Amino acid sequence: MSAIEALAWEPLFVLRLDVDYAAAQSIGGDDRLGIFPVRGGTFEGAKLRGRVLPDGADWVTWRPDGTMNIDVRTSLETEDGARIAMHYTGIAVPTSPAAVERFRRREPGPYEDLYLHTTPRFVTDHPDYAWLNHVIAVTNGMRSPDGPVYHVFAIR
Repeated sequence: MSAIEALAWEPLFVLRLDVDYAAAQSIGGDDRLGIFPVRGGTFEGAKLRGRVLPDGADWVTWRPDGTMNIDVRTSLETEDGARIAMHYTGIAVPTSPAAVERFRRREPGPYEDLYLHTTPRFVTDHPDYAWLNHVIAVTNGMRSPDGPVYHVFAIR
């Protein structure tokens, strides 16, 4: 197999978001838009770790087939004070009728409950983390009682 036929990746960090589901704004419309405030959270990996700053938001639209389109903008602050903007889009699809019911009740479920994947991009001017400006990343995601948990992988 040639190098172009393979995808090389490395773990970047685990992101845990604290989403305020009770403060969600139901906008409605054809796509049933809902905006969910991100109160904070944490991220931890071999190259960077820190906290998720408050005042981000998860904009979710629901397609007629039950697929959720995800559009999140939030900010990260590393342990050494660097600020990093993080924007990701993706989709979440419950994988079974039981998973749909758990999701509707906002109950956590196993990773297999959702096909949840996103593509984060980063912006920072901090010299120690400027390499993030050139990273393409993908995630595996799942729900926890407080909000989404993403394992973020950098594509090399």
